[in-house]
Amino acid sequence: MKNSLWSLPRGLVLGLALVGAFSISAQGNEAWGIDLRGQASLEGRWFSQDPLSPDQHSENLSFSIAPEFYQDWMGGDFSLTLSPFLRLDAGDDERTHADLREAFFLYYGYAFEIRAGLRQVFWGVAESQHLVDIINQTDQVENPDGEDKLGQPMVELTIPSSYGTLELSLLPGFRERTFAGVEGRFGGVEVEDGTYESDAEEWRLDWAARWSHFLGPMDFGVTHFQGTSREPLLSGSGGPGDFKLTPYYPVIDQTGVDVQATLGGWLLKFEGIRRAGFGQPGAEQTYTAVVGGFEYTLIGLGGTVYDLGLISEVHYDDRGDNATTPFEEDLFLGARLVLNDVQSTECLAGVIIDADSR
Repeated sequence: MKNSLWSLPRGLVLGLALVGAFSISAQGNEAWGIDLRGQASLEGRWFSQDPLSPDQHSENLSFSIAPEFYQDWMGGDFSLTLSPFLRLDAGDDERTHADLREAFFLYYGYAFEIRAGLRQVFWGVAESQHLVDIINQTDQVENPDGEDKLGQPMVELTIPSSYGTLELSLLPGFRERTFAGVEGRFGGVEVEDGTYESDAEEWRLDWAARWSHFLGPMDFGVTHFQGTSREPLLSGSGGPGDFKLTPYYPVIDQTGVDVQATLGGWLLKFEGIRRAGFGQPGAEQTYTAVVGGFEYTLIGLGGTVYDLGLISEVHYDDRGDNATTPFEEDLFLGARLVLNDVQSTECLAGVIIDADSR
């Protein structure tokens, strides 16, 4: 399957999604229960700038459905969760895709929990960049913001205690990052199948661990990951009309810290990582990246039930201009409007300001 690398245009991207939710539950007896829920979405996109390629479109329409099935047994000690996903896209064949986001068994023991199967695990507290969130691969064909993830095969042991919660994960399988097709936005360059530092390629056994706890108003976590990088390095080949990019996935070690403090209407947030082994063969790097800031919530805006959160975050990457992300030295300003209705409606808008562009 061929893909293309997205490149963010300087123009405006507007999206409109109509979302419908559904939920069905059944309780046959006290020993087991079934729950079916999910959402269906009709999405429209409009791009203010003309595309780079005549194969691309300035507007696009797509439909997605994401059901979730849950069943438990023995009073909830055993459970099964299934979360498939399907999108049908009118403009990009690569964005028409299906994925099993989650499909895992859960067992609650006396002082531990075990989950096995495909899972989605989120780590982090920041709004504009999730540095410590490294378990799942990004489903970039869905959105270029990194928020959508593919399901990750894993076995996870969770041990809660008065000294914090310890999570240990074995990750027996790797999934390549998805990219938009040549007809999609953001696209234009064909992407080949990935190459790997590990001789085991996508079958290398990775592992991760997280310890989390709280102290007064502060929640914090310490993480470590050892395995194939979810972020690829891209190298080009060919010439005009036949240019291709090949993803390369090195083996890395990454240690991370995330902290969030709740002080009245203020949320103070910080994430930092130290990553080693990231780079092309023979040019591996060790670097540090951080993001930190705050969110202040205005409750009952204008005498209504609406809340407005004001967000500011600063990014730093010590690789400078050699950083492989756009967040080497930047400021994020944003706002979150929460309607506090039955549908949990909220709207988030923001802008990223590059310090070098001033």
